[in-house]
Amino acid sequence: MKSEQIGPISDAPSIMRLSNLADYAVVTMSAAARHCGFSRVSAAELAAETGLPAPTVQKVVSKLAAAGLLNSTRGSGGGLQLARPAAAISVADIVEAVEGPIALTACIDGADCAVDHSCSVKAHWPVINDALRGALADIPLSRLISSPAEQSAMSARAAQEEMA
Repeated sequence: MKSEQIGPISDAPSIMRLSNLADYAVVTMSAAARHCGFSRVSAAELAAETGLPAPTVQKVVSKLAAAGLLNSTRGSGGGLQLARPAAAISVADIVEAVEGPIALTACIDGADCAVDHSCSVKAHWPVINDALRGALADIPLSRLISSPAEQSAMSARAAQEEMA
């Protein structure tokens, strides 16, 4: 019996990753959030703060504004600012703004699959995708703008409050 190779075989472990654009969107939104959401910042300033190329930041900002996560104002005193508080924007919102719906497999979107005819897992992918989206939705942008030390202190305080 001959086995069919479904994907590339490699000895190196593969890692599930966000696209570069999604990564850059999270970095850009974190930088914008550090401006307190009330002051405006230019795309050029965000590029300088993040170290990302200005054209990349422009592309990301365009997608984030189209998704309603950033407000863009032209002219004197213009710039970019968060469309809502950082605590009300999740990592899932940011990723979906640049990538579309979060899904681990292409077959969910009706794309061709080599094993579609015999796949016993296809019906379960929506549950898996929902769990992944839920995990990203549970991380607010506000959490990404504080340092790890601040996060530890907040977690410790929250645990003490729960015990009290």
